[in-house]
Amino acid sequence: MEAVITVVALLFVLFLVLGAYATVKVIGAAKRGVDRTIDQARRTVEDHTLRAKSFAQPGPAGEIAQLRLKLRTSMRATQEALHAGVGEDESLKESLALFQRLSDHGRDLDNELKRLESDPDRAALAARLPSLRERTERVTGSADALRWAARDRARRFADDDLDSLSAQIDVEAGALRHWTTSDTTAPAQPASWPEAPAADGPAAGQTWPGTAGDGSAPESARPAITPPVPRAAYPWQKKPRPESTT
Repeated sequence: MEAVITVVALLFVLFLVLGAYATVKVIGAAKRGVDRTIDQARRTVEDHTLRAKSFAQPGPAGEIAQLRLKLRTSMRATQEALHAGVGEDESLKESLALFQRLSDHGRDLDNELKRLESDPDRAALAARLPSLRERTERVTGSADALRWAARDRARRFADDDLDSLSAQIDVEAGALRHWTTSDTTAPAQPASWPEAPAADGPAAGQTWPGTAGDGSAPESARPAITPPVPRAAYPWQKKPRPESTT
């Protein structure tokens, strides 16, 4: 009895632990989903704000906003392309590792540009714009090179697969059209009646009318028209009228 109670208690504790673990996992997944949604919403708001500043603010401030928008757009597009392709192409893992290192430089540059947006010294900001523009071009150029290389590689694999598939389809289509007709096959002969077995008398077997040996007259000796047999006359029948010659 004590063993049964111990087993039941252990099962109860195990169920509690599993329930707590499942609850923690569900809460963690929900929290990560909420965080992703918040981050995406924040990035969307920041991008719209930068786009508005790039058009609304003239001078160095507007150009800083344009550099930030260009940097963020390029880095985000490259990140999405690499993450989407690494699941199908293992060779992109090295490219993804290189992009992570590039992302560190991109974040540092974005933070610096963000600080310079509110700098009141426009003259100093204008003096630093050439170097900031060059750094932005280097980072975005490297990100664009990785992104387009990954896309070209994926498209090349797709083209190779399509070429192989087209070749297989051509072979299969040729096999389906390859039919032969045998001209040496003789045409089917119509079935003939079996000959009647030889017999000494009518009881030995059946012979078809008109054949020799059945006791019937030859075909040429028969009259062309068989004389009609006179019909029996009955009292209730009327006598036939003579045909009129007029």
